[in-house]
Amino acid sequence: MTYPKIELHVHLEGTVRPETLLEIARRNGYSLPTDSVEGVRALYEYRDFAHFIEVFMLTSTALEREEDFRQIVVDYAAEAAEHGAVYLEAIFSLGLWRGLDSDVVFSGVCNGADEARERYGIEIRLTPDIARVYSLDEAVQVVRYAIKYQDRGVVGVGLGGPEAEHPPEPYAPAFDLARSEGLASVPHAGEHAGPSSIRGALDALGARRIRHGIRAIEDAALVQELADRRIVLDVCPISNVRTRAVPSLEEHPLPHLVAAGAVCSISTDDPAMFGTDLSKEYAAASSFGLEPRSFYEAGLEGALCDSATCDRLREIGESFDWGAVRVAGAEVP
Repeated sequence: MTYPKIELHVHLEGTVRPETLLEIARRNGYSLPTDSVEGVRALYEYRDFAHFIEVFMLTSTALEREEDFRQIVVDYAAEAAEHGAVYLEAIFSLGLWRGLDSDVVFSGVCNGADEARERYGIEIRLTPDIARVYSLDEAVQVVRYAIKYQDRGVVGVGLGGPEAEHPPEPYAPAFDLARSEGLASVPHAGEHAGPSSIRGALDALGARRIRHGIRAIEDAALVQELADRRIVLDVCPISNVRTRAVPSLEEHPLPHLVAAGAVCSISTDDPAMFGTDLSKEYAAASSFGLEPRSFYEAGLEGALCDSATCDRLREIGESFDWGAVRVAGAEVP
């Protein structure tokens, strides 16, 4: 059965299914290395995280127009709603490396979020990412645009990209500015780099949540601090296997994090690129004997929305018959 889900970690560029990517590339005159659905799917077979980043950059560059960004929000809202999603926090990049107009990107995703609410009844909040390859000036530019669109549903600022090569500390001034204007700090950390990456996100960036955070398991004191401070970890089990952050689903640290008291929500990360969806991710998490309701409640605890929206989400969770949920077994695509 379909049951309510909250997703706090999904990259809009990574939600674009092969058919849609080909459609957008054609209308924008953008050349992909392949012109078939099968060819795009073949691109999505990754050797490692660095290879994934290469493909992510290649495919996301097809997105150019306001209509492109609006479309991918609405399309993913429709998909996620079919899997029971009632609330999403969507991540997106500004494409500063290719001179993309930031107002085009922001207006597109904001318009898409409005349309998604009207068509599917799903609430979407937005958290633009600072790419770890950006200079500090570029990082501050991302934050200033986030502030500009705060009244359109932008609630936080993230930090993404190759964390092992680019630690979080140099971006502290940008996150200081974001927090001073009421935007939450929601950086990626502790996926392909160790506990020091998470510590930097907490201490230097004032992280409200940690995206991934799974390598906290290597430091018992850090896990205890995350648990005590109720710092929600946005865990994406199948994504972690596909990018080789963990060797297999069976070896994923999620159950150990939960057993140690960490608060863990469940998300897809880049569902089209990893051959996954919300139902598969929740099934993967539940395969450890963990309860789907706990992930919904963790999502609610980590959500950055206004109090009225939180109240509605809480009512959805409290009124649902969780005892009737039976989760099928999980397979990594």
